[in-house]
Amino acid sequence: MHTHIASLHFSHPLVQKQHPSMQILYLTALLLFAVTATVNSCLPSELSALQAFKSSLREPNVGLFNSWTGTDCCHNWFGVSCDQNTRRVADINLRAGTLYTTFEKAHRPGYMTGSISPEICKLTQISSITITDWKGISGEIPTCITSLSFLRIIDLAGNRFSGNIPTDIGKLLHLNRLSLADNLFSGGIPSSLISITSLTHLDIRNNRISGFIPPGFGKLQNLNQALLSGNQFHGPIPGSISQINRLSDLDLSQNQFTGPIPDSLGLMPSLGTLKLDTNKLSGMIPKTLFSSGISDLNLSHNMLEGNIPDFGSRAYFTSLDISYNNLKGVIPKSIASASYIGYMDLSHNHLCGPVPNAINYFDASSFEYNECLCGKPLNACKVNNN
Repeated sequence: MHTHIASLHFSHPLVQKQHPSMQILYLTALLLFAVTATVNSCLPSELSALQAFKSSLREPNVGLFNSWTGTDCCHNWFGVSCDQNTRRVADINLRAGTLYTTFEKAHRPGYMTGSISPEICKLTQISSITITDWKGISGEIPTCITSLSFLRIIDLAGNRFSGNIPTDIGKLLHLNRLSLADNLFSGGIPSSLISITSLTHLDIRNNRISGFIPPGFGKLQNLNQALLSGNQFHGPIPGSISQINRLSDLDLSQNQFTGPIPDSLGLMPSLGTLKLDTNKLSGMIPKTLFSSGISDLNLSHNMLEGNIPDFGSRAYFTSLDISYNNLKGVIPKSIASASYIGYMDLSHNHLCGPVPNAINYFDASSFEYNECLCGKPLNACKVNNN
């Protein structure tokens, strides 16, 4: 093609009148332009893949895809980043929630419909796919996405995606972050997920995912956050979770888990947040949870029974909620040993006896609807004259 263009222009009468050295300079400049145009173009297969990706989505408010013109997708295509050396597409980053606050203020919220085209799988060097909070993107995750072996981030939170998590998700051995929260996904957690030992962040909150947590979940040794709330999981909480030494945030709330709370959860070295509320858990509260490093503990709305465990000197709670259970007995005096309690709710149980002085500064709502709790901030305890 370059030879044809060069010969065409070289034979032009105006060019032929030039000195031979000028002809050479003209030809060199033309060739450099052609080479530069080629260098500044996307790989044709990737350009085609991005155009198909764009065609499968509709975004009427923000004009998100207005910049997706020309053949150089690595330059000023909004949300597209390329590797500087190979000029292959490395990232697609389209976030509605944080980037388009100006449109929200103008009552034109970021909103996109359509689906993800399977053509995205032709971006074979891509490492990050982030398409979040558009509220209207639907359909299933293309199954071929599991062939994108360089993927480190998949974040599709805040849309209307449905179907199952791809069965072969475990092929993505370099995946660090999987966030599918606030969608309509169903089915179970694929057993292959436990093969992704590089995973640090798993967020599948607020979907329709069901079944058991895979028994080998503890193999995810690098996991820092496991957020599974607002689904339809059932069965026991697997004790293998406690083998994840780096786990700092575990949220299994608003599911249908049954059985006891594993004692081993209170022995996890990094766990700071444990939310197990709104399940069908039974048995006693493990003593380990009240002498651990957990600072945000929510066990409310279950069927836990027995007494409140003693508080250890390590106990430091920014929030402690054990309301709406079947707990009985007195509030242990050892609660005075806790280093700090910022918020507490013991309401809707069967507790009895005086509220310890160490916590009587809390509002009465923290203690109401119990069997016979008394003392500040509730009614005074009756004096027994016998």
